Order: sequence, then C-alpha cells, then structure tokens
Amino acid sequence: MKFFLTLLGVMFVTGCQALDPLSGKGDPHARWWQLGFSTPAYMTVWVEIAAVEDVQGKLIRRVSSGLASSAQPEDGTESARGWKWVGAGGRPAIGAALPRRVFVRWQSIVEERTYRAWVDIPDEARQVMHDATARRCPEQPDEPSSYFATLTLGLAPGGVIQVWAWDSCYRPIKVARGQAEVEPLGPHQGQSNGHYYPLPEASKRYIERFGIPYGSW
Repeated sequence: MKFFLTLLGVMFVTGCQALDPLSGKGDPHARWWQLGFSTPAYMTVWVEIAAVEDVQGKLIRRVSSGLASSAQPEDGTESARGWKWVGAGGRPAIGAALPRRVFVRWQSIVEERTYRAWVDIPDEARQVMHDATARRCPEQPDEPSSYFATLTLGLAPGGVIQVWAWDSCYRPIKVARGQAEVEPLGPHQGQSNGHYYPLPEASKRYIERFGIPYGSW
C-alpha cells in the first residue's frame, strides 16, 4: 500500500510538470533575493550603505555597500548618455522577504556629491522577482529558472534612481524611478573630512571630453 501511494505521488508530480513545463518549482534557488547597483558608463558611484524594508515590515539595515557596477566601453562615443547597459548581480538580502522599499546613500564620485533616498518598490517589481524563480524562460524551457530573484537600482548624477527587476529570461524590466536628495553631511556622514572615493582615470578622461549628460537618465 505504501509503495502504491508513493508511486501515485510520483505520477502526480510528473503529470503536473508535464502540464506546466515552465514551472521552476524543482529548480535550485537561493534562499534570499539579491540587491545590486549600477551606473551609466563612467559615472562612478560608491554606495555607502543600502538597507531594505521588506513586505513584512522587517528592516534589514546593512545589505550592501561598495562600488556600483559600471561599464567603460572606451569606444569614443557618449556611452554615458541614457541607460545603455544595466549591471547584473548583487549581494543577497539576507533575512529579507521581498522588498517594500529600499534605502540607499551613495557618493556620486563624478560630481563629488552625496545622495540619499528611500525608493518605494511596486507590486509589479515583486511579481517579476517572484516569477523569475518560479518560472523558466519560455525561450529556453530546458534551462533552470533563475537561481536568484534580483533587483537592481541604477544610480546616476543629479540623484536620479532607476529600478529594474530581472525577469525569468534574465532581462532587466524597468519597474520604478526615484529622485534622491543631497546628503547634507557629505561623504561618510561627515567623517572623512569631505574626501570622496577617488575618481578613476577613465571616468576623468570621459568627463573631460563629453561632460556629464544630465537629463538623459
């Protein structure tokens, strides 16, 4: 009888998978979703601190810090204009359910200005994040669903924030936009005597040639 029930269960699961070949239920997944940061090409950013308030009201105070992802194509074009590239990856938001809002304080190195903001994360973003691990990409049904659900905040000069959630085909879907305010205490909450993270030479050369394309983000 026990063997019969086990066999019946296996047949039921197999049948469900056959009915839903894009289900990612049996694929390997990380325990936590990940939060990443990106910038337009050459617009170097140092994230001082990022925090998350999740949908259950829990506040995770220190999720990430460090350099945001950035491209340096060296192709002689105004590659910083607009969002031509969005960096993937990030750090796991350990202990957090899906995000309700995200706090970030960062140094815009190219401006030598520090910004801070809370960014509200809409239901649409959480749905995309959920589906990224729950569903396989229809274009590659034989490949496992995403290991991580990923949210990326794009940080640009002027305090502009763009938010992307990565879908089941690992494509960035724009889900929100925000505007940060200037941090009056400056870099490192006033504890670095006004010193910023150093500007990379590639960024310096780009800005000397093309400037900062305010209004393009």
